[in-house]
Amino acid sequence: LEEAAFQLQQIFRIDISIALNILGIESMRAGHYRIAYTCFKLAADRGYNKAQFNVGLCYEHGRGTEKDLEKAAFYYYHAASSCHPMAQYRYARCLLCHRPENEWDRHQKAVTFLEQAAMAGITEAQAYLGVFYMRGLQPKEKQGLKYLLLAAKNGDAQSRYHVGVCYEKGLGVQQNLAEAMRHYRQSAAAGNRNARDRLRV
Repeated sequence: LEEAAFQLQQIFRIDISIALNILGIESMRAGHYRIAYTCFKLAADRGYNKAQFNVGLCYEHGRGTEKDLEKAAFYYYHAASSCHPMAQYRYARCLLCHRPENEWDRHQKAVTFLEQAAMAGITEAQAYLGVFYMRGLQPKEKQGLKYLLLAAKNGDAQSRYHVGVCYEKGLGVQQNLAEAMRHYRQSAAAGNRNARDRLRV
């Protein structure tokens, strides 16, 4: 009986969190940012990872509350720790962009979260990792190309352009100008100006 009561409490807690998060999303769409933030915060404090991610967004962009990147990172971290892919990407970006770069453990944690988000299908994480591996102090070109190809397949025109550069210059793959042209054409057709410029060259 105690186990059944506990299960009911868990279901009730989750249902309230889902409802609060939905109310927050509807309030945000209507331009009622303060109400949205309050709803997200109530659900986030109950441990609901989608609401934690939304609170992070509110703090990052100053919607319904003061802009605070430290608090944004805090909420992204909690959502990321419970496997919210977009929160994993956002938290990794916080670690890499807003923290000292020489802190190795934070750097490694960021890469781990980026890889988890990329494998969950987050195109932004795939694109970021692709460029990250290509431009590092010790470039890992094959790994970079792998993630750029994933992002390109998900429709990211900039990543498609970078794949073209890899084929043109032989980065992580054997040089192949015909393949480079194919990727540039696809990227240019999607509106990428850099790809159009490379095609002219």
